[in-house]
Amino acid sequence: MGTGGTIAGRASSPDDLSGYVAGQVGVADLVRDIPALAGGAVEVEQVAQIDSKDMDLGVWQALVERIAHHLARPDVVGVVVTHGTDTIEETAYLLQSVLKPRKPVVLTCAMRPATALAPDGPQNLNDAVLLARCAGAQGVVVVCAARVHGALDIAKTHTYQVDAFDSGDAGPVGTVEHGQVRLFRPWPGAGDTGEGMVDETTVKRFLKATRLPRVEIVLSHAAADGLMVRCLLEHGLNSSPAPLQGLVVAGTGNGTVHRSLLSVLEDAMTAGVRVVRSTRCARGQVSADKTGIPDSDGLSPLKARLALMLDLLKG
Repeated sequence: MGTGGTIAGRASSPDDLSGYVAGQVGVADLVRDIPALAGGAVEVEQVAQIDSKDMDLGVWQALVERIAHHLARPDVVGVVVTHGTDTIEETAYLLQSVLKPRKPVVLTCAMRPATALAPDGPQNLNDAVLLARCAGAQGVVVVCAARVHGALDIAKTHTYQVDAFDSGDAGPVGTVEHGQVRLFRPWPGAGDTGEGMVDETTVKRFLKATRLPRVEIVLSHAAADGLMVRCLLEHGLNSSPAPLQGLVVAGTGNGTVHRSLLSVLEDAMTAGVRVVRSTRCARGQVSADKTGIPDSDGLSPLKARLALMLDLLKG
């Protein structure tokens, strides 16, 4: 399934690695250009054709619906999604949380456009199909530069290197080496049981949503005074049709929050806004403290925002 991104990008010259336009090459062409996939049992479907920085609810819902449809087919062993790198960690987390798939859903991407002198997309896509066909694979993973990352752990950590992703303290799920998958730890969701291939109740709830609950991310830093939160409370609580329902604070260190910001966050909770505390650090989890603000259970601010949105959708 294609959604666009750099892997489908075009530039005016092979040496242009930054001035390209994302989402220009169809997923059928991407597959056709990889000899190892030619003539194989691979179906292609163009779900979207966007720069992933512009990812929205509509594309997510289309992906969820189509992935669920295909995973229900007994002849389908797995699904591969081509995606832009900017929001791939958010899409991966959302797909794992909503679908909870018991077959593999493999997202892949590229840091160089398809027109580059040495594009990384073809190898990544080839590895993704290999992963989707791997016996015993399940859950949502991302493969890039031969590393296999779990949906809960992956984060983009570099702006241009081809190996731009990291899985923090958890480390990658595995690697692709010489055409073989080498696992370091269990697949995401390993051990989950259920009657179908996806969590149908959660899927139906997500597909019925006309909008996602409004959850914003605020940053704690030196001299933080809480002004941004005050503005959100003043203008967001009664905004229609998307009132402010949640806040994720990216705290310093192990999730500490500037005292001035903390005071305003307490006002937000009193006003009925759900608040979750994460950390702006790339590694490590939030420690328990006395703020009274629930922690993100190890999720980054981006994923904590999605987790809170999905929880609010339950009503």
